[in-house]
Amino acid sequence: MRHFDFAPLYRASVGFDQLAEMMDRVLTNNDAQPAGYPPYNIEKTDENAYRISIAVAGFADEDLSVEVKEHALVVSARKADESEGRAYLHRGIATRAFERRFHLADHVRVVGATHENGMLHIDLVREIPEALKPRRIEIAKPQVAISKDVVEADKVN
Repeated sequence: MRHFDFAPLYRASVGFDQLAEMMDRVLTNNDAQPAGYPPYNIEKTDENAYRISIAVAGFADEDLSVEVKEHALVVSARKADESEGRAYLHRGIATRAFERRFHLADHVRVVGATHENGMLHIDLVREIPEALKPRRIEIAKPQVAISKDVVEADKVN
């Protein structure tokens, strides 16, 4: 396992501690689940919209859980053991419990989830606050200077 020292990043910048923590989490992947289960897609559906699609064949709506906590989307599933009394010749549909985490960037919000045809679709949108959106600053015209030849009325009296 490699360990990266982010101390130089902390010395030369302010506010990047979340980035360093996220990189540390990704580099020290200690998930007990295999990396490929369940398979999923992340697609960009619009400029500020995304969709995560997870293959959850064999799971019902009540077996699935979608939660957002601490800038992370947590999708988990747990199915009661229904294999009692069944004799499988081949069991290729994995319905084992899983928990998949997706770390969300700032201003990304989950807007909904649907479950159809063995796929769980989670829609996300990035909502940039008005204060962070680019805005155009109008350049003001300089005020017209009063000519030195003109004498102001209050200075004469």
